[in-house]
Amino acid sequence: MKTRQVLTLDDARKIATAAETEALRNGWAVTIAICDEGGHLLWLQRLDNAPPSSAYVAPEKARTCVMMRKPSKAIEDMVNNGRFAGLGLPVTPLEGGEMIVVGGEVIGAVGVSGVKSSDDAQIARAGVTAIGASCSL
Repeated sequence: MKTRQVLTLDDARKIATAAETEALRNGWAVTIAICDEGGHLLWLQRLDNAPPSSAYVAPEKARTCVMMRKPSKAIEDMVNNGRFAGLGLPVTPLEGGEMIVVGGEVIGAVGVSGVKSSDDAQIARAGVTAIGASCSL
């Protein structure tokens, strides 16, 4: 039997607070989504003036990470490099989703949407590091 870490609601709050702080510090209006290791939504927060579509895209970026065990940018890069089969996967190939890795295990992910994709990823990484987790395996 294996023992593993899991995200708690308190963890989600800490992640969301740090991500929100990063977004506001830069004047970015985004949606922040946090999911568990199964891709189930634990937290959704749409900041004032964030695009309405971001409330759909952010959770999908987070789910992409846990489904593929990669940051969502890896899937975007795959498609951009000609592996169009990636478009048929049940994922969102857009940068802005980052894994939450603890002890070498993916325990969830953060997805952010609303500004430039690299800025979305910056916000997501700020959230992940707030609980002492890593974004990579």
